[in-house]
Amino acid sequence: MDFRAALLEQTRAFGDQIRSADPATPVPTCGDWTLRQLFRHVGRGNRWAAQIISDRRSQPLDPHDVRDGKPPDDADAAVDWLNAGAQMVIDAVERVGPETRVWTFLGPKPAGWWIRRRLHEATVHRADAALALGEQFELSPELAGDALSEWIERACVDRRLSPVLARGESIHLHASEEKLGPTGEWTIVHDGEGLWWSHSHSKASVALRGPVTDLLLATVRRRTAAEAGLEVFGDTAVWEAWLDSTPY
Repeated sequence: MDFRAALLEQTRAFGDQIRSADPATPVPTCGDWTLRQLFRHVGRGNRWAAQIISDRRSQPLDPHDVRDGKPPDDADAAVDWLNAGAQMVIDAVERVGPETRVWTFLGPKPAGWWIRRRLHEATVHRADAALALGEQFELSPELAGDALSEWIERACVDRRLSPVLARGESIHLHASEEKLGPTGEWTIVHDGEGLWWSHSHSKASVALRGPVTDLLLATVRRRTAAEAGLEVFGDTAVWEAWLDSTPY
């Protein structure tokens, strides 16, 4: 997958979605945020990441110190600001080199890591905007699957989260799109090796099956499994405990 092209594409789609909407529209999936706050969060977040990369930072950057971190008041100019921020991430990685290690909230990582991270930040928050506006949210199966993988990977290693999965418990997600092949399955396990995940097919304490975009929305707590029409098998308490401890 070309993460650079996907970042630009998803950012453009997000901006076009919000361009003509009332900025005061509530976004129920993001607490008490409005579309204006959601837009600023995504746009400033890209510039925040780009500045971390460009400055080769080894320490976090206060979001208030982001250069040009506030969008213009004019709607069209604000969308241009949003799109430029996504391009800045890509340009910053190209300047310093994708393997140059910089600060991330998961510890030092290659600068190129930020492109995929910012891509899926836009992907999930575009879903927030669609749900707020009562619009359909669509992703290619490949992109939705990668967004799901990226989130599960982070949830398993992010020290800011405390995933609740007791030793011996496991979760299995199974996308109904056959075209995804082995990458359309996700198993999260807590065993003697600790908490880890893989694309393996296996029995689990609880399993969910359905279209991959719906699996993504349920896993990042944008829709419940029931709202998404997912099939659920096994101990639903295991699933609910995982969701309660892994806010996006």
